[in-house]
Amino acid sequence: METQKYVHVVSICGVATSALAVAMKNAGWKVSGSDKGFYPPVSTYLEQNGVDFYPGFDPENIKKRGRPDFVVVGTSSGTKNPEVEWAKEQGITVMGYTEFFRDYFISKNSVVVVGTWGKTTSTAILVCIFNEAGKNPNYMMGGVSLSHAHSARVGNPDWSIFEGDEYKSGPDNPLAKFFYYKPTILLMTGLAWDHADLYPTEEDYLNAFRKLITGLPSDGKIVACRDNELLYKTITDLGVKATWYGVHPEADYIYKNPKGTLRGISCDVSVGGETYTLESQILGSHMAENIAGCFALAHSCGIAPEKIQKAISEYKGVKRRLEKRFDGDVLVLDDIAHSADKAKNVLTSLRSLLPKNSGKIIAIFEPNIGGRKPESAHQYANAFADADQVIIPRLTALKIGEATQNALDGKSLTQEIQKTHSNTLHIDDDNALVAHIKNSAHKGDVIIFLGSHGFRQMIEETVRAFGGK
Repeated sequence: METQKYVHVVSICGVATSALAVAMKNAGWKVSGSDKGFYPPVSTYLEQNGVDFYPGFDPENIKKRGRPDFVVVGTSSGTKNPEVEWAKEQGITVMGYTEFFRDYFISKNSVVVVGTWGKTTSTAILVCIFNEAGKNPNYMMGGVSLSHAHSARVGNPDWSIFEGDEYKSGPDNPLAKFFYYKPTILLMTGLAWDHADLYPTEEDYLNAFRKLITGLPSDGKIVACRDNELLYKTITDLGVKATWYGVHPEADYIYKNPKGTLRGISCDVSVGGETYTLESQILGSHMAENIAGCFALAHSCGIAPEKIQKAISEYKGVKRRLEKRFDGDVLVLDDIAHSADKAKNVLTSLRSLLPKNSGKIIAIFEPNIGGRKPESAHQYANAFADADQVIIPRLTALKIGEATQNALDGKSLTQEIQKTHSNTLHIDDDNALVAHIKNSAHKGDVIIFLGSHGFRQMIEETVRAFGGK
């Protein structure tokens, strides 16, 4: 009888590492994990799935549980983590979680979704489509899908679908995560310079994608958005062929008639003389591009159109992607848009869903680390044109080791945005911020929280302020 394998996950409370831990537990492995602290929803998710975890990093806690076969390291573990150092001393195999995914999750046909935006949603939709087609792929998505019980699954040697993040793979490993997922098929959503803390220039950012594209096998496939000129130029300059989707008349899969309301979206996709109508429950007119891209990739992989249509219509969305948190006299939305460019895209899409002469949009925005770099300041020009009011909350403190030199604080960020959007406020007290929203929002208004942090219960307090639970 084969001995049960044991993996210990350092920094287990990340989206990817917690998903990895639960997937391996479900695959019959012994799993334990550690982190600096645990909070819902991750702590609840781990508990519900029977994963053994504890706070702090202490090798003694691992010894009590036996000798792991692997110690998997998350990106926030720190460069001299005591559990990692102990594992190395003991000769235990230490791997970044991207390496572990590579060795145990990636299959013969490896679909990897990459680009500056739309990765999580597109990955989740593709998993639904491939499930509907009976392929049941391994997968990992960097978010919580409202249509999936888990954010990762393992066990299929034929197909895997992974969200391919371009950010670094670990505290000591600047290599982009997507390189580890050995793509044979790429879905490329679009490119716009991001993560200035890791890629100081646009050229640095694009070089990572160029390396990924040229590293595809000779029989590899690229499905890409024709409407994004930077993406189009990047691919064509390399002399690489792609299957294109978009509204552009030269696209292979042309989508048209996109319609969006606060109840969902629809569009038509034409290919080879046939036209297919796609309907989805997800919000945001920009999502038409994502569902068209998923249709193009799945159809080019031989999946029947009716199965693609059914899966798209049943897909419920991703948590924190224009997620409805309250729908009453006001609408409260939550979105992970944590950069100027992403906030602009989300707000433009949201504005397009609102009837003319409707209520106002109040945006509460907190950027990620890259969005607080001085080099990113120019990106805020006109980024919030579709919001009626912008509020900058108290910014989450930067962690030790993160780039803090000359980082934009709440006041300086507010001043940058005020240059092109005068109705921008800095409210660094959470209770005062919620009270301001309660006093200034009226029936028909939309309140949207934009940022990668959790907003310290401000969303929940806002919901309660308007009579929600």
